[in-house]
Formats: sequence, structure tokens, C-alpha cells
Amino acid sequence: MSRSSRRGQVEPTAAIVVLLAVTGAISAYAAALGGAGGADERALAEPTLERVAETLGTGGVAHPSRTHRARRVGPSGYRLNVTVAAAGRRWHAGVTPPRDTATDAASRAMSVRLGPGRIRPGRVRVEVWS
Repeated sequence: MSRSSRRGQVEPTAAIVVLLAVTGAISAYAAALGGAGGADERALAEPTLERVAETLGTGGVAHPSRTHRARRVGPSGYRLNVTVAAAGRRWHAGVTPPRDTATDAASRAMSVRLGPGRIRPGRVRVEVWS
């Protein structure tokens, strides 16, 4: 007389549904992790531009004489070029990025102090590369 116990057994359909749910969840998690790194690696210019703008100016007015000081606030391990332009003049700090290198760039409008009492609309641009 053999007794069969049904404890611990699962219907095949229910097992397949659970297996598909777990596999789908793991796949979605892996896809989310895979997409997270690429965007952050190239998002260097915008935060760098904010730090450069804070270093360049006071009260929202950039001082071109501070471009070399502003170049020092770049992300560590990367190279940085800072350009301030206003009234047909340009001030640079840092080397020009090589043409064959991928750079991340950002710019914004900012008032520029050309001299005592001479403030003109201008633009600050940063280029970041490794």
C-alpha cells in the first residue's frame, strides 16, 4: 500500500508563471542598471559650467580675469577649457580640445565685466574631455 503525498508539489502552470515573473523582474533590473551609467558619464559639462560660473563672477557678472582660476574647478581626471566671450572679445583658459576627442560642452549667457562700469552681455562656455 503506497501512499503518495501531495505536499510541496506545485501545478506546472503556476510554476511557469512564477518563473516568468522572476525572469522578467531580473531582466528589468539589469536593463535599468545598464542604462544608468552611460548618461552620468557624459553629463559633466552642465555641473562644471555651474561651478565655473560661480568662480568667474559675483552677482551674476563674470570677470574675465578669473578664467584661469575657474579652470581649476573642473572634474578630477578630466581636462577643461573655459571660454568667456563678450563685445567681440574672447578670454580662454585651458588648451583647445583635440578634434578627434569626444567632448562634453555647455554654455550659458552671462553678463561680463569689461572694465569699471562697463558690463556687457556675454557667454561662458566649458568643454570637458578626458
